[in-house]
Amino acid sequence: MNDLEDIMNGIFGKSDNYTEEEIEAAKKRRKKYGGTLLENLNAITGKSLKTNFDLDKQIAELNQQLTIDFGLNQQAIRENAETVSSLGGIDPSNMIYKPDGGKTEGAGMTLDEYRARMQAEKGTASNAPGSSRADVSAFDGAEEKLGEKVFGQDAFLKKLLIAFKRPFIMPPDKGQARNSFFLTGEEDSGKHFALSETVKELAGRNLLLSDEIRIIDLGIYPSAGQDKVFLQDLYMALSSKAEVILFEHFDACHISYLAYVSELVTTGRCQLSERYILQKGQLVSVQNSFASEAVSFFSAEGKYLALISTKGVDKLAGAMGAPFVNALGDIVKTEPLSKESMRKIAGVRLRALRENAEKKFGIKLSTDEEAFLDYSVSRSEKGAGLSGILSFFTDIEKALAELRLSGDLSKDSEVTLSVREGALIAISDEKEILLFGALKTGYSGEIEAVKAEMDNIVGLEKIKSYIFSLEEYYAVQKRRKEEGLKISEVSKHMIFTGNPGTGKTTIARIISRYLKAIGVLTGGQLVEVTRADLVGRYVGHTAPLTNQVIQSAIGGVLFIDEAYSLYRGQDDSFGLEAIDTLVKGIEDNRDNLIVILAGYSDEMSYFLTSNSGLKSRFPNVIEFPDYTGQELLDIAKITARSKGYVIDEGAELPLLTYFNSVQAIRARTAGNGRLVRNKVEEAILNHSRRLVAEKDADLSLLTSRDFDLSDVEG
Repeated sequence: MNDLEDIMNGIFGKSDNYTEEEIEAAKKRRKKYGGTLLENLNAITGKSLKTNFDLDKQIAELNQQLTIDFGLNQQAIRENAETVSSLGGIDPSNMIYKPDGGKTEGAGMTLDEYRARMQAEKGTASNAPGSSRADVSAFDGAEEKLGEKVFGQDAFLKKLLIAFKRPFIMPPDKGQARNSFFLTGEEDSGKHFALSETVKELAGRNLLLSDEIRIIDLGIYPSAGQDKVFLQDLYMALSSKAEVILFEHFDACHISYLAYVSELVTTGRCQLSERYILQKGQLVSVQNSFASEAVSFFSAEGKYLALISTKGVDKLAGAMGAPFVNALGDIVKTEPLSKESMRKIAGVRLRALRENAEKKFGIKLSTDEEAFLDYSVSRSEKGAGLSGILSFFTDIEKALAELRLSGDLSKDSEVTLSVREGALIAISDEKEILLFGALKTGYSGEIEAVKAEMDNIVGLEKIKSYIFSLEEYYAVQKRRKEEGLKISEVSKHMIFTGNPGTGKTTIARIISRYLKAIGVLTGGQLVEVTRADLVGRYVGHTAPLTNQVIQSAIGGVLFIDEAYSLYRGQDDSFGLEAIDTLVKGIEDNRDNLIVILAGYSDEMSYFLTSNSGLKSRFPNVIEFPDYTGQELLDIAKITARSKGYVIDEGAELPLLTYFNSVQAIRARTAGNGRLVRNKVEEAILNHSRRLVAEKDADLSLLTSRDFDLSDVEG
């Protein structure tokens, strides 16, 4: 019996209404005369329909089941909506937690429930801002305690604690963040360390739920088109147990994402441009009307929002606006670390070094502590700052590891570190070792390969000299760093001017490989583009297109050929937008991107007037001269040899005369190196034709008969 018969039997009642024979007869009749199965049954049997149940009720039940099936996705939405507020946003105070990392069976708990459980386990009362048991006295002694770990920043610590204390004295309005503050000051002045230690201290006093800090690096969102990734990262931070959200590198972030941060600080929530639902902890965009409980905003309620940067308040206001700065509860600035503070930090690092040496390597370290600390602090006095001290101790640990691996130091060795004539010496069993000499040197094979390739390039001696000077410059900067001196940075961006075929692209490709080999660039790729790759075809297309190209070149060299074509006057809004985006991209990625602009000299001079920031960012203008006739002849020999041919000596003088004449008459349009390549390829074709008639001719020798030199004037 098939499925249709089962359904018929279930609905109409087989035993009380129709037999199997009657149903079969009705089927045959339907094939012959048409109609429904029920109509044919009635015609054969003359019976009226007698149902075993209320048909209307059955239809209603079936419709209900269909509705349930259709709404399975909505059921999942409703289950996820436990984490969504009635207004349709993400409110961290209502988020669900499983304190053991999700292994607990059953439902999780809200932030407040989790806090209560943590307090109960510790046997302490909740110190949440605004709670009935909140007591600002829990901060007592925190400043002194932190001062034992964070040196030389007493005023900074005091103000930082005030930033955390503020919501206990002045509770925020409902829906607002607890507090928002800006940490600024010189590089290596201890901002991150001080914040981390403060959060740990306050969590230990039950003033914070967790000692975790969620960091959002805004610098990884330099261009538009990354909305979903950014919002997912922001959601994960806001929905975590961490009550401190730290935003870094605001100055390198695209303005569209800064708008979300600004809204969180100024209003406590940021409105989303699309609707999202939560599926397994991930935000999923939805576009249909059935998602009635979709997420439409994020809330910062219950969180501390912190921004950190070496940039000052003026830079922050320029990026975020004055209302944003005015909405900040606190602005906390570090002071330059004093020599005494540096010495205390060095002392802490020295104790850690001794512990690590014994624990990791089985080495017992000793030293004249006063002399050693003086030496370590001296590395920071000339501009290297705190990083000079930290890198010093890191290098010592690396050197000890190398000596242990090589067998120069054995387990249970007793090693004395001594400073002698400005160098650090490790003394063990009357054996003296120059400690930093044990550090591994960098790989130089690629450098030698690039230099060899450069040597094979004809001419361009001044350009080669400039490129090799870069290695010397960075070698000196490395030595300055090792000696604790401040590193100076110079602009690496370049402008190549000269006629077509003078080797600009070839040199750019070599520079990209060379700078990677000496450690200046991380990728070493060459991305070669023109105006068509940067300028869009409609409004709003250019900036994303240019940013996409910039992103592809990060870690390498971006080579823009005929760059002057980007600027066709003040009415060329698309070209100007590409230039503005390029300038910003250069600034945002100055440590790991080199941009080379190429074009004719006069046109490039005019191009630099299109944006006030261009000329200052491209101080290195390198002129590629036209090749001489002799240089073109040398290139012709190399080109022929690379293709498996040799130019006959008898052809050299005619070729030299030809190249001299062409360069004197039409060097700008002749093509320089391209002219040579074309002439050699043409000669190879002519040589093939000649061999048809001259069976015994040399298969690899190009003679004067193979070169057509009649087009001196084009």
